[in-house]
Amino acid sequence: MRRLALNSRTGPDPVTGGRETPESHHLATLRSLLPYLWPAGRRDLKTRVLLAMVALAGAKVATVYAPFFYKDAVDALAPEGAEKTAALIAVPLFLVLAYGAARILMVGLAQLRDGLFARVGQNAVRAVALRTFRHMHALSLRFHLERRTGGLSRVIERGTKAVDFLLRFTLFNIAPTIIELALVCAILAYYFDWRFAAVTGLTVSIYIWFTFSVTEWRTRFRRQMNDRDTEANTKAIDSLLNFETVKYFGNEEHEAKRFDRSMAGYEDAAVKTTTSLTLLNAGQAVLFTAGLVSVMLMAGAGVADGSLTVGDFVMVNAFLIQLYQPLNLLGTVYREIKQALIDMETMFDLIGVPPEIKDAPDARPLKVTGGAIRFENVSFAYDPARPILKDVSFKVPAGKTVALVGPSGAGKSTISRILYRFYDVGAGAVTIDGQNIAEVTQESLRAAIGIVPQDTVLFNDTIRYNIRYGRPEASDSEVERAAQLAQIAAFIERLPEGYKSQVGERGLKLSGGEKQRVAIARTILKDPPILILDEATSALDTGTERDIQSALRQVSQNRTTLVIAHRLSTVVEADEILVLNEGEIVERGTHGQLLALKGRYADMWQSQQDEEEALRAHGPVAPAPEPATERDVAPDGARA
Repeated sequence: MRRLALNSRTGPDPVTGGRETPESHHLATLRSLLPYLWPAGRRDLKTRVLLAMVALAGAKVATVYAPFFYKDAVDALAPEGAEKTAALIAVPLFLVLAYGAARILMVGLAQLRDGLFARVGQNAVRAVALRTFRHMHALSLRFHLERRTGGLSRVIERGTKAVDFLLRFTLFNIAPTIIELALVCAILAYYFDWRFAAVTGLTVSIYIWFTFSVTEWRTRFRRQMNDRDTEANTKAIDSLLNFETVKYFGNEEHEAKRFDRSMAGYEDAAVKTTTSLTLLNAGQAVLFTAGLVSVMLMAGAGVADGSLTVGDFVMVNAFLIQLYQPLNLLGTVYREIKQALIDMETMFDLIGVPPEIKDAPDARPLKVTGGAIRFENVSFAYDPARPILKDVSFKVPAGKTVALVGPSGAGKSTISRILYRFYDVGAGAVTIDGQNIAEVTQESLRAAIGIVPQDTVLFNDTIRYNIRYGRPEASDSEVERAAQLAQIAAFIERLPEGYKSQVGERGLKLSGGEKQRVAIARTILKDPPILILDEATSALDTGTERDIQSALRQVSQNRTTLVIAHRLSTVVEADEILVLNEGEIVERGTHGQLLALKGRYADMWQSQQDEEEALRAHGPVAPAPEPATERDVAPDGARA
């Protein structure tokens, strides 16, 4: 699987097979924005782009023409001009008003341009954000087990903001500044002398070269800032999500120090960024002032020898001062564009990570007639060096219940993940009603399966929202009916806000049993033909477990049910029990048949009965050790 390198700024060149240069990567990123600038099927947005371009052209014409009104007004008000126009005082007044009107038109058209383009830019942000969000859900479980949510959220946040920035500033700052520079140089060469244009062009060229060179040097500090910011954000979110664990161990100061170490790195990078900015600003000021003074000296000499008027002198100054404003902003814009490109490249790298699990080109929807599940000689490994399942074969007949039991790490939960097709098998096949799950659409497959997991994580929303998540289009009455079947309706109705009660982050405002009932209600509402109960009661007390088991029995009626269990007392009524050990089925049969075998299952049963007897007689005791087995661990410690 391709791994996302958050700090990588280059990628393989698909044409040459080598490494892209940063410049080619930047250009590729900019090209990737074109579909969002000119979105297919959106005539309204294309019209806005065209009108914004017209407004941009009009603003530039007004910008370069305004100094001519300024020149003529100065000449008209000069001593020699004043003698000629003493009787025509309206002429210089008109010229001053025309200059003001040109300035207003310049600003007004620029604002109109921004207003017209706002919808285009925000639509692009929305489209990129949605594409990224969809892609995150399309990536494999393996990818998400290896990623840190805080870091990913920051990458996406910065990347989507960069889209709007790049579109607006590339189109409306960089390009217009280049156009204005060309027009100013042409005007200076035509109306004055080629030397004026040459000095102006040389000054701007050196200015841009200096700005880009220093900014490139400073970019590494900005990258360090990004990396430290991402690291600090990841640690902060991870710590806050595990708030209770932090409190249990009294590790507030430990967490604060970890966070502070990341922030200290951010501080150092930020200081370097700020101090290097002073060098950039000072150099820009010196370079442009040198060019401005040179041109003004040339213009002054022209006035002195009579070849230029005072108005010409003022106009030259106005042109350069006017040009300096976008150039001065160019330094900031270039720095931000570089940063935006880095942010967007990181996000597009993320979008470029291919999903590990894909629908086959000819995949068709799963058609469930009874829901019979069959594993045929299935082998699987998270890592080729450590096999998890070894030639596993079993069948869950339609409408029947089969239980998987065995020590931790035997591969029980891996089977449920394979059934959901979070992973593809290494060998063998898994079928539902005779259809290979690798040949049907993932959407239809997962729509046919419901799960009540051991660790129910709820959304930070209302109880009604969390139950309705099983079928988002369900009515309120259907939600409440599901809650009744899950035996949680009475509890909800006693709450001050009822179904509108907030469950908190990851459902922490509810007890374990309450969360399980919400999960059961959610699954009832989904009404799937196939049900997985993944150690749904192993973390609950005995009384709560009995209540939950009662609800689960109602849910599993007339459904093909696969039960993954640690407590054997919860599976005694299963139609068949499979005993797994080290990725293999070592025993199978009904509860009675397995006890009669007096094998591994019988040992596990007796051990748990002794524990319960000791608990009733003397209180909690240390649990009996599980049979020795290699741990079945997914990447980054995910339970298999």
